[in-house]
Amino acid sequence: MYNFINNLLVCGLMVDNESSFAYNIANPAGLGLLAFGMTTVLLSLHNLGLFGLDSAILSMGIFYGGLAQVIAGIFEFKKGNTFGATAFTSYGLFWLTFVLINTGLLPGAAADNVSLGAYFAVWGILTLFLFIGTLRGTRALQVVFFTLAVLFFIVSIRNLSEVSEVAYVAGAVGLICGGSAMYTAFGEVLNEQLRKTVIPLG
Repeated sequence: MYNFINNLLVCGLMVDNESSFAYNIANPAGLGLLAFGMTTVLLSLHNLGLFGLDSAILSMGIFYGGLAQVIAGIFEFKKGNTFGATAFTSYGLFWLTFVLINTGLLPGAAADNVSLGAYFAVWGILTLFLFIGTLRGTRALQVVFFTLAVLFFIVSIRNLSEVSEVAYVAGAVGLICGGSAMYTAFGEVLNEQLRKTVIPLG
């Protein structure tokens, strides 16, 4: 894992500034938003009771929601986009911690409802902070971060209150959040590729 991350840093962050390659890095936002959105949609379907928290969700959490977002964040660092770097790297690592919490691979006592409530609450606070940064961005991105903040607080309440029905609300909000992230990603990729606005982002 160390060598993998080191190679990413070498490729993404240590490019000679005088090289033309330094100015031709693809926009990583599409990858980051798709990784976040698709994994969130899958987890939301679980919250709606369609299936359990199985290896389909956890593997997506590790590789797509987790590592793919971290990679996108690293390349946002290279582009000088502090907001994108902070958001993608943070949420990529969120998914990795989420998987570890739900697989019990770490030593120590398993997380209880109180600690999980606090866990999701602090992610909600971070997301509210990042939402402020989207106010100068597109409406689509604002929807992603606003619904994500709401989602984190709903899941926090679900754990603290132990009212199982709240999970259905989280599932519905999560579908909106994940779907809006995927919509925004499609716009980022297709509008750039086709060099015209085919998916309006507001």
